[in-house]
Amino acid sequence: MPKPQPPEPRSRPTPWPVAIGTAAQRAGISARMVRHYESLGLLAGVGRTDSGYRQYTEADVHTLQFIRRSRDLGFSMEEIAGLLTLWRDRSRASSQVKRIAQQHIDDLSERIAQMQAMQRSLQTLVACCQGNDRPDCPILDDLAAPQAAGKSNTAVHRKRQTLPNS
Repeated sequence: MPKPQPPEPRSRPTPWPVAIGTAAQRAGISARMVRHYESLGLLAGVGRTDSGYRQYTEADVHTLQFIRRSRDLGFSMEEIAGLLTLWRDRSRASSQVKRIAQQHIDDLSERIAQMQAMQRSLQTLVACCQGNDRPDCPILDDLAAPQAAGKSNTAVHRKRQTLPNS
């Protein structure tokens, strides 16, 4: 009969404040990013030990998690600074937050449309290329062609006219 194993000791949570490595781990980011956010003023008033080591409180880690989630959603540092200010202001109007989020959605939509246009252009260029052993390459020709802003190369434009739904 196997000998019963003692229960595993429960790990006690690290008391606050914590060092930068622990704070970074709890926030899901690197220590380098913690220092970066602090240098940008997104994380203010971080305490230090007598020997100069940073000490992060539970509120600091919560702020770092807020920043990480905001970055995951693609907000810029400037937008995150504004969102942090609103988050900390309990008398804020949610309309201010919604305006920032809606502007970000609009920016994302514009970037998506631009990327889809790039994808369509590249698909057309690839369709124009024979991909054989000959040196002629409409992809390189198009990239090297001087073009007016917003105008496509003539060879690509001709190919677009012959391709359905392009």
